[in-house]
Amino acid sequence: MDTPSPNPASVGPADLKPLTALRFLAALWVVLYTFWPNLNVGFIPNLAAKGYLGVELFFVLSGFILSHVYLEAVGTGRYRYGGFLWARLARVYPLHLATLIGVGALGVAAVAAGMSIDARILSWETLPANLAMVHAWGVTDVAGWNHPSWSISAEWFAYLTFPLFAFVAWRLRDRVVGAAVGAGVLLCAAYLIFERLAGFPLTQATYHWGALRIAPCFAYGCALYLIHRRGGVRHGALAAIAAALGMAISASLLAWDGITVLLGGLVILGLGSTANARAGVMASRPAVYLGEVSYALYMVCAPWQLLAVNLAAKATGAADNRLPPWAWIAVVATLPLVAMIAHHMVERPARTWLKGLAERRAGATKSRTNSPERVLQPSETIV
Repeated sequence: MDTPSPNPASVGPADLKPLTALRFLAALWVVLYTFWPNLNVGFIPNLAAKGYLGVELFFVLSGFILSHVYLEAVGTGRYRYGGFLWARLARVYPLHLATLIGVGALGVAAVAAGMSIDARILSWETLPANLAMVHAWGVTDVAGWNHPSWSISAEWFAYLTFPLFAFVAWRLRDRVVGAAVGAGVLLCAAYLIFERLAGFPLTQATYHWGALRIAPCFAYGCALYLIHRRGGVRHGALAAIAAALGMAISASLLAWDGITVLLGGLVILGLGSTANARAGVMASRPAVYLGEVSYALYMVCAPWQLLAVNLAAKATGAADNRLPPWAWIAVVATLPLVAMIAHHMVERPARTWLKGLAERRAGATKSRTNSPERVLQPSETIV
């Protein structure tokens, strides 16, 4: 891997469109993993069975992008922790709360209609932890509510501890290859040690160990960003394609998850090193838009599965919610439309309102103190 001399153009918070588009592909991989058991075909491709690793791709990407936007500010003393956390809260919490309420409403309606649902969905004892976004910190014994939101709880843990990751990354900014290799070794070591102690892979941990699951991926993403900061890799698009093929082969062969995750990081680095003008379809307006709605796609996945699969199974007479292919395709193909509605009706308006509230309060504070302050704007590509 070649690391050219620093390129000032790569240091600033430029819009990395290919990485925004990559978010949609990661979410789609998770969707395939989630919905495939509802398809009545009698088999599951290995690539679909490994779809839970789409979450790892999100985690690595989160470390990369947060470093891209905030690392320079942390290193030069211009970083405001409170403003950072508020921006992250505005990004993830409104849709988290909306989907939690939505799952609760669907669960209550299903029980009232005499339908059988997983009793853990309406897990009232885990509600406080879900509301506080700490339900992946080992404080609950069941998943409950919108189960995929465990990863948002893990992200919240990474946001809270981001200054620690950034401090280490900044100290290693002149040893970029060593930092990336070291982070990769630590990731592999964490996977091996955890599985030996827990008896199952860290990549399959959710509500019990989700906060731990994000840590090695997040650190890996921060370390890879240091290479990007020095100018990235040459022939980034080709590197990304090669790494993506390696990921697909690794997952299809059911290789050790650590290999697939490491390759996923190289996909991110390659795409991040590719200029928007050379990224082709990955920088196109439709691809970027789908990436922007990927968070909503991920968060409405479980509620839509609960509602649409049950309705389709009742309409088609499918046993055990295993739908015929045509009905399954209709359910999955409709999911992005539901995500777009959630994105435009909940996610974006709430985020804009919360950001505006912070800006108004900051403006009022500045007018009282008459001391101008530079406010960093979070990138819209952050997970």
